[in-house]
Amino acid sequence: METSVIRYPRVGVGGLLLRDDQALLLLRRLPPEEGCWSLPGGRVEFMERIEDALKRELQEELGIDVAVESLLCVTNHIIPSEETHWVSPAYRVRLLSGEPRNLEPEKTAAVQWFSLFTLPENLTMTARAALNAARAK
Repeated sequence: METSVIRYPRVGVGGLLLRDDQALLLLRRLPPEEGCWSLPGGRVEFMERIEDALKRELQEELGIDVAVESLLCVTNHIIPSEETHWVSPAYRVRLLSGEPRNLEPEKTAAVQWFSLFTLPENLTMTARAALNAARAK
């Protein structure tokens, strides 16, 4: 007898932090999109508000406190080859306190500021969508 696995999309949230025409990006060590630069952020837990998840994730990943300012976009982050399906809102965030540093080296290879005019080619799908949305506003 064949059993089918029921799969659901997951929700992950990202934050675009800007400083003097530079965006803060993280180099992913893990799938999805391993080896690509992404926005900081992560999974929304059950019964957690999206904005609260974003604040929690940036505190856990980078040791910073942020204010969530505005929704930039929502990405259908679907990668069939990685069996990945996320619904990913991205927000513009403002630094309240702390200096970003890599607190999760097992997940993140690097944390780096990039000029908005010289972004790396290997951006995640969600980072590319958020950066494009920010430029359009």
